[in-house]
Amino acid sequence: MRLRRRAARFLIPVIASGALASLAAPVLAQERALAFSLTGGVSLAPEYFGADSTRIGPGGGFGFGGVRLGRVALGDPDAPRLFAPGTGLRGSFRYIPRRAGKNELAGLEDVKASLELGLGLHHTAESWQVFADLRYGAIGHKGIAGELGANAIYRGSGGLVLHGGPRASFGNARFARSYFGITAAEAAAAPNFPAAYRPSGGMHALGLEVGAYQPLNDHWGVSATLRYDRLRGDAARSPIVQQGSRDQFSASIGLTRHFNFRF
Repeated sequence: MRLRRRAARFLIPVIASGALASLAAPVLAQERALAFSLTGGVSLAPEYFGADSTRIGPGGGFGFGGVRLGRVALGDPDAPRLFAPGTGLRGSFRYIPRRAGKNELAGLEDVKASLELGLGLHHTAESWQVFADLRYGAIGHKGIAGELGANAIYRGSGGLVLHGGPRASFGNARFARSYFGITAAEAAAAPNFPAAYRPSGGMHALGLEVGAYQPLNDHWGVSATLRYDRLRGDAARSPIVQQGSRDQFSASIGLTRHFNFRF
């Protein structure tokens, strides 16, 4: 609870001030612009938070570059490259697949698939980056989740970009109860979970991510990531995680298409 409050006190003012600064900043060009990227490929990830088994399936991502309408701008639609130096807002999105109450989770209710939407604030230099993202479960869990992180950045020849650094994931109580909690009704029906469990919000994972991006031309590129997370706090103490694993590994590779519209 204390970690959640500290994270909220830090993130909300920072992201709000960044949003106001971005919206208020005048731009010289008056044209309207929209820049974003779409990634499609294959991912390897735990079947659910705390699982000791993995699933292979389609993977994807959405990257928000920026939008400009006259003198009002959000983000930077003119950023010339991935991890372009600067400070500003970015989109933050995450899809969490459905969790079925079967096999070792028999007796637990299904958890619907969730789509988290939000904003992040980043500061990127030539060789490093720090960022903070805050998201809302607009579809699904209806909770608040987010991430703090930092990257060391290597820029190679041919546009190659390598990045890597620590990650800290957090969520509020509603998020924690959706993925790590057990209700009294579920405990009565689940043979593997005879007692109810009601976790609090806060930092639920610490980890490390490394990634690579290789452009193929001005519009296409190949993206890959490898990530490890260690569940902690109330999440790690959840009976769901106790019968699974605190160690969570994921990886993805995909083709990225960049879009930059002027209208």
